[in-house]
Amino acid sequence: MIDLLVVGGGPAGLATAIHGARRGFDVVVAEPRPAPIDKACGEGLMPSAVHALRDLDVEVPGPLLRGIRYVDAAGDRSAEARFRTGPGLGVRRTVLHEALAARAARLGVPVVPHRVRRVTQSGAHVTADGINARYLVAADGLHSPTRRALGLTVRPAAGRRHAPRYGLRRHYAVEPWTDLVEVHWSADCEAYVTPLGPRQVGVALLTSRQLPFDDQLSRFPRLLARLRTADRTSVRGAGPLRQQARSRVAGRVLFVGDAAGYVDALTGEGLTLALTAADALVRCLREGNPQAYEPAWCRLSRSYRLLTRSLLWVRNQPPLAPLIMPTAARFPGLFQSAVNLLA
Repeated sequence: MIDLLVVGGGPAGLATAIHGARRGFDVVVAEPRPAPIDKACGEGLMPSAVHALRDLDVEVPGPLLRGIRYVDAAGDRSAEARFRTGPGLGVRRTVLHEALAARAARLGVPVVPHRVRRVTQSGAHVTADGINARYLVAADGLHSPTRRALGLTVRPAAGRRHAPRYGLRRHYAVEPWTDLVEVHWSADCEAYVTPLGPRQVGVALLTSRQLPFDDQLSRFPRLLARLRTADRTSVRGAGPLRQQARSRVAGRVLFVGDAAGYVDALTGEGLTLALTAADALVRCLREGNPQAYEPAWCRLSRSYRLLTRSLLWVRNQPPLAPLIMPTAARFPGLFQSAVNLLA
């Protein structure tokens, strides 16, 4: 019998394991894939995520990010908001994963190459394919098999009005031209450009159109001109992005990271919420009150959920969507406040 079984060895799962080990829990991580695991991700860490990593004693290299810049599709108009609480970081997903895995290893947390397929629980413990634990934390991603197996995934309503959104990511060997994360807006696609190193930028596209990456990128002519001749990696994808969970707590099973529910990558807060929620989750378990995690998660995610849903609603209104970029430029104080509320 162990104290804590973490299903999923990505950043959310490893952060949970690190917090658990530091608070005296006997922790095991079940992850069938070897580290580092790559996935489609914007790879820009907000200042609050940087602070959360520092609390974990995890250091990651990467260029400092000073804020966010919105840019229209043609590149003719822009709006900037600088972070007030310190810089963010541009970090490759694999580099972040390696740093978290190394920290967990230094704390003696074992990672077993095991894929959990069946979870049962009683009043005193959880059993996952023969592994017994006092608690199980599901950090098994956007399409969490554990969440689905426990009947906690909310299915999209029949005839849902708006098409599901997807994320696509590629890296380009080009010198970064700014220390900001640039968000380029077109009619039905956003391109997130993140500096990641001396000659590397990441470009993540968010869209509801199921078209090849290059076809989507052609909607941003100024950005395309910067990238046209650069060496590039293959494309990774993820989605549908919106995933709703009925609850973050089901008896002795708790959910963290994307498995806990996800709205959209529009505001770039996924990793921040994963890291801060991992700390809150373990604190609730240490206090012997797992049910307190649900309201704690709701408090931590409130700003993210409110701003992301609001912006996504405007994004999905054809008369209003073209006004997002001009509004940010016309009301810089409002844009600055919104960005720093999340940062």
